[in-house]
Amino acid sequence: MEEFVSSFTNKIDAKGRVSVPASFRTVLAKENSDEIFCHPALDAAALDAGGPRLVKHIRGLLEELAPYSDEKDQLATALFGESEYLKIDSDGRIVLPQRLRDVIGVTTQITFVGLGDKFQIWEPQSFEAARQEARGKVRDLRKLLRKPRSED
Repeated sequence: MEEFVSSFTNKIDAKGRVSVPASFRTVLAKENSDEIFCHPALDAAALDAGGPRLVKHIRGLLEELAPYSDEKDQLATALFGESEYLKIDSDGRIVLPQRLRDVIGVTTQITFVGLGDKFQIWEPQSFEAARQEARGKVRDLRKLLRKPRSED
């Protein structure tokens, strides 16, 4: 299975049109999708995005919760109630609705960040700050990782 990897910063025009990175479109095509499922991230000033694999994962999370429970309804509202399907046009672009642009504060540029089975869409300066914070946390976590065994 293909993964969303790397990061790309592209211009977004006044109508909200932005080119989706070619490698991301390739992953989506392998999932038989010509659209992106997109919702505000739960824990970052970003949008979570992906194809059918992401939607399947979200459905799986929801199936773990009790039917008709407040928790299930709240998670469904956050993940499906605020989401959009964004069609990829023949030029490889999507139109990011103003409502979603406002969530992340983008105006002229947008950064796509691969996270394996999904990707995120960020305002570039916000992503840079988050990237630096993540790298710092990873450096701290690295100390907790098991050291490789020495060969005898």
